[in-house]
Amino acid sequence: MSSQQEPQLDQKPQSPSEMQHLSTRLQHHPYQPPAGFGAVEPGVHHASTVIFPDVATMRARDWRSKAGYTYGLHGTPTTFILEERLAVLDGGRHCVLCPSGLSAIALVDLTLLKQGDTVLLPGNVYGPSRELAERFLGAWGIQHQIYEATCTPEELAKLITPQTKLLWLEAPGSVTMEMPDLRGLIAVARQHGILTAIDATWAAGIALQPFDLGVDVVMQALTKYQSGGADLLMGSVTTRDDALHERLLLTHMRLGLGVGADDVARVLRGLHTLPLRYAAQDASARRIALWMQDQPQVAQVLHPALPGSPGHAHWQRDCTAAAGLFSVVFDARYTAAQVDAFVDALQLFKIGYSWGGPVSLAVPYDVQAMRPAGRWPHQGGLVRLAIGLEDPQDLIDDLRQAMQQMF
Repeated sequence: MSSQQEPQLDQKPQSPSEMQHLSTRLQHHPYQPPAGFGAVEPGVHHASTVIFPDVATMRARDWRSKAGYTYGLHGTPTTFILEERLAVLDGGRHCVLCPSGLSAIALVDLTLLKQGDTVLLPGNVYGPSRELAERFLGAWGIQHQIYEATCTPEELAKLITPQTKLLWLEAPGSVTMEMPDLRGLIAVARQHGILTAIDATWAAGIALQPFDLGVDVVMQALTKYQSGGADLLMGSVTTRDDALHERLLLTHMRLGLGVGADDVARVLRGLHTLPLRYAAQDASARRIALWMQDQPQVAQVLHPALPGSPGHAHWQRDCTAAAGLFSVVFDARYTAAQVDAFVDALQLFKIGYSWGGPVSLAVPYDVQAMRPAGRWPHQGGLVRLAIGLEDPQDLIDDLRQAMQQMF
């Protein structure tokens, strides 16, 4: 044997991975994390493609089951953890995540309604939900009917027809703050075989347990209190009934509703402090609402926990807390321009939609333009205040200086 054919004793034989090019080795890395790692926060799993160990496993897995994973859109460990925690928070069994609160509303509508059906919406319904019914559902042959936000069960019963298939509830209305008779309205719907869905974003799973009142679907905008940071959009739909969840899940898949893993991680982190933040914002809002109630420029403060606010007795019966949201109706002698100038004069309160975040917000609304004619007794301008995590006395001082300048 020539010297050129002798093996090099100082070199090890190359493994298959060592013989592959760098670009291949970067994709097929051998490291697998060991089992048993524990941390306060769960891992964040980013995935569209999910890897199967073999073809048989791939074919055997059902995307509808949380026993395994099939594709990122159908869930990862990160999204499954949030869904399970939200189901517990809402008192339900099943939860699906949506890209926003509005998309969660749309998921419910598109699952439970078909051509020829009618959905009942409260007069204080979230504006985009009304537009969804007017501009999209109506074009597909699904009708909607508005019922008065403070209607009685007897009044609601008169609106029900054989075509009525879904009753939406808001508790309270997110601008005019009426607290409906949930028990009575839900009972009427059940008597007529109508499904009920509630926008329970205000309650955040803390102030109210709608499933205990008999509701079928709980929707929340996780954008608000669950996030707590005013930095993401997400929604959820929770149910107790297996068959109803299956219907929602099929629509969810067919619409391709997905959420980003990093946003899910932010909501999971927000859940740790949710009860503390909610209680603090509730306490601050009540203190500020009581102060506003005593101001001569104010005609009424709309806060469910205040006697005299629409539906206060229903809040007392059904709720254990009251969030950090309320509205102020100014005396009718002040013009809309003056009310807008009051909002502009605020320094700590920022002007912006949404609520549940760390910074207090103020938004003026033209209620007469927002809702059809109904039992709205006020002529003065309305400003909704969303109380954040600032010191309540500082917020009171800000409100005082703005009123002194403008009124």
